[in-house]
Amino acid sequence: MTGSRTSGADGTGGETAVDPSAAEDIDYADCVLCGKPTEYPESVRGATLCPVCEWHEAQRVACSG
Repeated sequence: MTGSRTSGADGTGGETAVDPSAAEDIDYADCVLCGKPTEYPESVRGATLCPVCEWHEAQRVACSG
């Protein structure tokens, strides 16, 4: 695959180009609990958590009933 997707039988429309270098330009925020990089850019407001800490937090909230 060359980084683009097409929809339609004739290959027209719905094409989206994926630029792999765009992700390298983003400065990711650090997790407020463990300090590991998150999936969120630094411009996101609020307490940012890494995927592992997000999962743990969801488990705590779900069980707090």
